[in-house]
Amino acid sequence: MLNTPLISTSKKKEKCVLVGLITKDQNRDKTKEYLDELAFLATTAGLITKKTFTQSLPTPDTRTFVGKGKLEEISTWIKINPVDAIIFDDDLSPSQVRNLEGSFKDIKVLDRSLLILNIFSQRAKTDQAKKQVELAQYQYLFPRLTRMWTHLSKQKGGVGMRGPGEKELETDKRIVRDRISFLKKKLEKIDKQSMTRRKERNRLVRVALVGYTNVGKSTLMRVLAKADVFAENKLFATIDSTVRKLVLGNIPFLLTDTVGFIRKLPTTLIESFKSTLDEIREADILLHVVDISHASFEEHIDVVNQTLADIDAYDKPTVLIFNKLDKYEPESEEGLDDHLATEADLEQNLARLKSSYLSKNTNNVVFLSATEKENISELRDILVKLLSEKHFAIYPNWDPKQNPLYDWQGDYNWEEQGE
Repeated sequence: MLNTPLISTSKKKEKCVLVGLITKDQNRDKTKEYLDELAFLATTAGLITKKTFTQSLPTPDTRTFVGKGKLEEISTWIKINPVDAIIFDDDLSPSQVRNLEGSFKDIKVLDRSLLILNIFSQRAKTDQAKKQVELAQYQYLFPRLTRMWTHLSKQKGGVGMRGPGEKELETDKRIVRDRISFLKKKLEKIDKQSMTRRKERNRLVRVALVGYTNVGKSTLMRVLAKADVFAENKLFATIDSTVRKLVLGNIPFLLTDTVGFIRKLPTTLIESFKSTLDEIREADILLHVVDISHASFEEHIDVVNQTLADIDAYDKPTVLIFNKLDKYEPESEEGLDDHLATEADLEQNLARLKSSYLSKNTNNVVFLSATEKENISELRDILVKLLSEKHFAIYPNWDPKQNPLYDWQGDYNWEEQGE
């Protein structure tokens, strides 16, 4: 098991600097946006960002990611302003990490993937999520054993441990391989149990909330289910799936809140979270939540769609939900409105968006504010239609009064409780 957190969990917050590149494929504005997101990730992990460094290079330097001059600039700055970690906005190769750690000595060197893995480790609550994250960490760190696993390379005794002439690195790799194998077996067992539970729920239509991280999925879940679902203005506030049984239009269904996606999501996480992502893959209807107030919401849509395609869950009936209508600030000749949204602003924004190209891209589009509970009724109407199509395709003669699937007494009924 991973013994030492990559980022301290003590009350004293650690300081960090961020490093990003402006390349032929990523202009200055896009690099700034990615670094802003990296800073948000660092804050979520409990770090304080003190400075951001950028450099223009056609491609990352194969030895140290940044060039020699930029490396000296960063080294000079941190000698005057001590920090605990340096975080790079792209994945680093094992050799790059080795060279950078040689340059920065006792300062931790992390890349974007390692930072995300650390956040997942902090957020994991269930036994399944903890094992999924630990497996992803081991798989990611395995090629980097020479720098990360010195605590595993101590002399071992006993039968079946170090063989004649076996090198410490080989011992380390064998220990980690054994742990990876153990975690995979444990997760397979948990996955079988999860599959059994999902099969027991197969008689119900299943709806899954998906979207980029921090777009308001959990907040919308709380509004729809009137449930005490954890929601926070941080990236990856929720990584464990939450399932609630609801009734809408006299039709029972299951609503699942799932982990948020993000650009450059570590592939090891996608592999390790297979069981959790199965909730999306096996859903009948997807509610794709988008933060309409974010400047790059269109790119966020593309990231989510690509991830859905990667897990074979793209081709499903989908409702595109543009959330945070209350924070949406339309561009005008005078710039962006800087006042808080009033009820009149919400109505004006809603009318403007409904007539925009966004509402014409797909059949099922809703603009709403989960926090203000604005325009939830429109989502209800669309969802009733999709639920009816799915439910009555399975049960063409179903009557909830004469032949209930379950005893629904005590379940949340959206219609009885109101919005």
